[in-house]
Amino acid sequence: MRKLACFFALLLSISSYAQDAAAVKSQVAHAIQELRDFIAIPNDALNADDIDDNILWLKRKFGERGFNTAVLETENLPLFFAAMPMEDNKPTLLIYMHFDGQSVEPSKWNQPNPYQTVLKKPVADGFETVSFDALNDDIDYDWRLFGRSTSDDKGPIVMFLNAIDLLKKDGKEIPFNLKVILDGEEEKSSKPLPQAVKQYRELLEADFLVIADGPIHASGSPTVVYGCRGITTMTLTTYGPIKPQHSGHYGNYAPNPGFQLAQLLAGMKDTDGRVTIPGYYDGIVLDDDIMEVLKSVPDSDVEIAEKLQFKTSEKVGGYYQESLQYPSLNIRGLGSGWVGPKRRTIVPESATAELDLRLVPESDGNRLKKLVRDYITKQGYHVLDHVPSKLERMRYDKIVTVEEGSVTDAFRTDLDNKYGTFLVETLKSTFDQEVVRFRIMGGTVPISPFINELKIPAFIVPMVNPDNNQHSPNENLKIGQLAYGIQSLYSILSTPTP
Repeated sequence: MRKLACFFALLLSISSYAQDAAAVKSQVAHAIQELRDFIAIPNDALNADDIDDNILWLKRKFGERGFNTAVLETENLPLFFAAMPMEDNKPTLLIYMHFDGQSVEPSKWNQPNPYQTVLKKPVADGFETVSFDALNDDIDYDWRLFGRSTSDDKGPIVMFLNAIDLLKKDGKEIPFNLKVILDGEEEKSSKPLPQAVKQYRELLEADFLVIADGPIHASGSPTVVYGCRGITTMTLTTYGPIKPQHSGHYGNYAPNPGFQLAQLLAGMKDTDGRVTIPGYYDGIVLDDDIMEVLKSVPDSDVEIAEKLQFKTSEKVGGYYQESLQYPSLNIRGLGSGWVGPKRRTIVPESATAELDLRLVPESDGNRLKKLVRDYITKQGYHVLDHVPSKLERMRYDKIVTVEEGSVTDAFRTDLDNKYGTFLVETLKSTFDQEVVRFRIMGGTVPISPFINELKIPAFIVPMVNPDNNQHSPNENLKIGQLAYGIQSLYSILSTPTP
């Protein structure tokens, strides 16, 4: 009799799970159409009219779900805010996403219009376009939606909205006061955000922050990220003759700015890729507990090297995850004279290097920039913040112009934070899989203003596929990730915190 009872209990469990899966798949079908509508509204962060058009869509869609909405004016483009009615006895969850996107160059895309979503299925040599009419009740989770911001970051917004729909259909109570802040300038560094968070501090107050942005781990496992690196930038320009000169007449005589810049840059790192500037890595300590978490991430350095096609990695850390715990010094662009078909036999008049410095919480961006400037000065350069005049050119042997970008701080929440544990345990229970925990990820999300001003812990819960081509042509979202995101948010928003 007991065995029979257990058998029926198992059948009931399987039946319930099947209903849940069917409900999710039905919600995914709705989400696909909603995402297509959303993608059809261009969202170039450089175009203010685009941002206004997207806000109108957001006001309507959040309003339909029972949210109170507001447009928060800033010193540049507005933020979009939405909240459910508040209850004093509930903790408050603040969710951050962004609705702006990178600019598009349509000629680089394998479809006529990047803002018209295209459905594709995987084939042996890539992807093949499929009519949306081919979608039926049995949606293939391996098919993909191609279009700008399908993954970064309109997809997660639609996942959130459809998770709310499913919660209401199931009669689930949300055990949080729920607030959502959506950024329209994330892709251009969110410069107004720090002041805006100060201005709207009371409106944004919360117990913890979840950022729904970015790709899950390459293994496909559920992922929680406890921090991300910050960023700042520098532009270095060296100078030769006032105008490009014939290399036959003035080679060996007029100083070559390309060689000057190359020598200056080469001295900043050793042959293993470590920054040689004194103090650059100060303050970073990785104890055994931290190293254990870093090594638990299921990366393969061999596979990473094969994918990126290089033999030997730099040695800032012993392996990939360890390397992310240190600030970086990266040459993101170099320019001098002409190259390729336009090359000329000249001594260039200048050479420029664009640097980005990825930051960790132990490294202050302004301090690192000062260390770089001090290093340049010790190499005998006179440092300017402008193009040198004739008087300055004649006075100094070696001149470099240094332009500094703004600083976006890094953030990192303690690995034992109770809200982090809640997120990890909820995802683990939902998908019956171990959750990949990143102590810090390599990219930058402009979240530090929330942490610095609101004094709350923050976590990134990525939703999209790792190979989504974000920021690039042919950006895409795997339909299975729509289901993953809806399930993840459904579970998080229906599970009480301990």
